[in-house]
Amino acid sequence: MYQNDPMKVLTGEVRLSYVTVTTPRAAQQGGDPKYSVTLLIPKTDLATKADIDASMQAAAQDAMAKVWNGVRPPNLRIPIYDGDGVRPSGEPFGAECKGHWVITASTKMKPQVVGIDNINVELAPSDVYSGMYGRITIRFFGYSNSGNKGVGCGLGNIMKTRDGEPLAGNASAASDFATVGNAVVQPQANAALPLTWGAPAASVPAPVYQQPNVTINPLTGLPLTGLPF
Repeated sequence: MYQNDPMKVLTGEVRLSYVTVTTPRAAQQGGDPKYSVTLLIPKTDLATKADIDASMQAAAQDAMAKVWNGVRPPNLRIPIYDGDGVRPSGEPFGAECKGHWVITASTKMKPQVVGIDNINVELAPSDVYSGMYGRITIRFFGYSNSGNKGVGCGLGNIMKTRDGEPLAGNASAASDFATVGNAVVQPQANAALPLTWGAPAASVPAPVYQQPNVTINPLTGLPLTGLPF
């Protein structure tokens, strides 16, 4: 329970994965775009796990009267998984999930993301990423959709507590070029190209024009044309 809401939880510090809080995305083509984040909850955080279990039970009790016509589903679907096990698809969870409980929360409303040092100012999108740590408000609810009945998890707001190793797989420019410094790499010759490639063209001597032999008329000073007078 959080803020007197039995279905609401404020987590302890968790790690965030699959963070989609800037632009909503649809989980399936044609579906409703939503903001979402996957929470990696350390199994050592017994208090958060107990709060989640109690809030899921409260959501199920609420849904029995409002959604499930007074009947609790025998195979109730819940949104929390063991990170040391496998996904619903049968695929194993990633290495970052080991030793954690895994739960995905989503919402149609854009969540606020603030920093622990100033909860009144939202963080820049560049400061929010998969792999960072934070505390999250989540709220559970019962649903019935196309014959599927269970408890879902709604995303509230996010307070970033500290940075962490990014989980997106993209290295920063600083780490990529840390060993380069200010060295300038000179281009290397391409052995597959002719050795003269790129060299200035060899100079071609200009043609030499020889003046034809011309006989000058001593009386007129003009060249004789060879034509009869």
